[in-house]
Amino acid sequence: MAAHLSSGRVNLTALREAGRRELREFLDKCAGSKAIVWDEYLTGPFGLIAQYSLLKEHEVEKMFTLKPGRLPPADVKNIIFFVRPKLELMDIITDNVLREDRGRSPQRDFHILFVPRRSLLCEQWLKEQGVLGSFIHREQYSLDLIPFDGDLLSMESESAFKECYLESDQTSLYHAAKGLMTLQALYGTIPQIFGKGDCARHVANMMIRMKREFPGSQNSIFPVFDTLLLLDRNVDLLTPLATQLTYEGLIDEIYGIQNTYVKLPPEKFAPKKQGESGKDLPTEPKKLQLNSAEELYAEIRDKNFNAVGSVLSKKAKIISAAFEERHHAKTVGEIKQFVSQLPHMQAARSSLANHTSIAELIKDITTSEDFFDNLTVEQEFMSGIDTDKINNYIEDCIAQKHPLIKILRLVCLQSVCNSGLKQKVLDHYKREILQTYGYEHILTLNNLEKAGLLKPQTSGRNNYPTIRKTLRLWMDDVNEQNPNDISYVYSGYAPLSVRLAQLLARPGWRSIEEVLKMLPGPHFEERQQLPTGLQKKRQQGENRVTLVFFLGGVTYAEIAALRFLSQMEDGGTEYVIATTKLINGTTWIKSLMEKLEPAPF
Repeated sequence: MAAHLSSGRVNLTALREAGRRELREFLDKCAGSKAIVWDEYLTGPFGLIAQYSLLKEHEVEKMFTLKPGRLPPADVKNIIFFVRPKLELMDIITDNVLREDRGRSPQRDFHILFVPRRSLLCEQWLKEQGVLGSFIHREQYSLDLIPFDGDLLSMESESAFKECYLESDQTSLYHAAKGLMTLQALYGTIPQIFGKGDCARHVANMMIRMKREFPGSQNSIFPVFDTLLLLDRNVDLLTPLATQLTYEGLIDEIYGIQNTYVKLPPEKFAPKKQGESGKDLPTEPKKLQLNSAEELYAEIRDKNFNAVGSVLSKKAKIISAAFEERHHAKTVGEIKQFVSQLPHMQAARSSLANHTSIAELIKDITTSEDFFDNLTVEQEFMSGIDTDKINNYIEDCIAQKHPLIKILRLVCLQSVCNSGLKQKVLDHYKREILQTYGYEHILTLNNLEKAGLLKPQTSGRNNYPTIRKTLRLWMDDVNEQNPNDISYVYSGYAPLSVRLAQLLARPGWRSIEEVLKMLPGPHFEERQQLPTGLQKKRQQGENRVTLVFFLGGVTYAEIAALRFLSQMEDGGTEYVIATTKLINGTTWIKSLMEKLEPAPF
């Protein structure tokens, strides 16, 4: 069932298929024509599981976005709400249902599909509003782990980090454990589990309990994964705060990648015709899908941005040489061969044009003085320079009222690289931020402190230098063009999380016992018994497959670093990555921000 792809990657299509099957079964229960009312946040993740054509096959004729008021007119038998179990959404659904014209004939049937779990609280709420009885089918669709790429799964749970670390709400951890059980049902039991952090411990405990409670879940599938590594995001708070310097990381930092799509300024993508003025330039942003199905993107996405230009110019030469070939095609056979290659060549040419435009957009930013100054300060902090005093650049940025998130990222980075700030320094930053950006941000600062991102130095000593040296987190001589170490993804800084994964594979965590104790939360190892006959006998030269699960979010730079380790000649380990959410420093800090609403009088 879970065959390997020829590239050695784990084949994640079985997971996507299981998701489609569950969706089909639900749609078939609602016989007749259908309209789906979408919770807007779910449309992106669902698009990665099922295309519109699949919905159409099952008589879905209309799609609407969930909003208050009357539902748009639709001549269908069934109205299905696809929603997350959130009370504010239940209010909108109640409004929709109550405004439905009961006098209309024929009457429309209502159904509700909760993603990823039904919620007693939501159903109770609907009952109190008097509309629960209107729903014929009330079901759940367990959209736990969504395949984003050949080696990447995400739960796309945007508030997972905040829930776990600020609200002590472990719902997303339960969903992570459920997702891992689904994965094991499709790809076999994972014999070894390693973990670091409190959330990792919880997830492992839940998995072990679920396995005990459902003895039938013991399957006879040959295990595809050898090891599961569960990592808490708060074990490594540093990495997401730094600016990612891979091609994909920078696209995400600057434009934001949503469910594999990016929206870009259109003017770079307009085909220029002779003698045209600029008045007809498109105004809609250019939307592109980014994944490894596109040959060129697969090649450059994980490179340091400084190494992308030379690849693009090489490609340009190859493609123009290929188009030149048509002048040399003399015989019918040669012409035929050229024509058969044409679609592939044209696709390659348009892909190259797109990525050249994106690279130019990014270069405009990375060559700016502001980007350089910001990066210099980041790198000073990460290499341990002046982390314990008030930073001039940060002060200047506050005085010039730079975007608040930029300030928060830098101040948090300084705090993490100093195991917390001296009270005097911390108070100074807080005062400056509140006076400049407004006192309503006091809740945000409080959240950052609770999450361990911006805090006073309690123990009186800074552990970061020891951690940095032992784990070799800062490399002075980094090779961006032909890297030999994962530190190329941040031009010098090796992501702590990925270094832990690398050291687990070889020589094992025993070698770093002391440092592990300095990082938050327990570290542990569990073994899951495999039925006889399923133990793996490793063939000569066969790689181990490790699933690394980031609880609380992962950045594209970390993914690039793990892919780099997968491709190392003598690495011996292939990595598949799973996470609660794909994040960057900005989206991560944003998820922790709290806006105090002004008083209504």
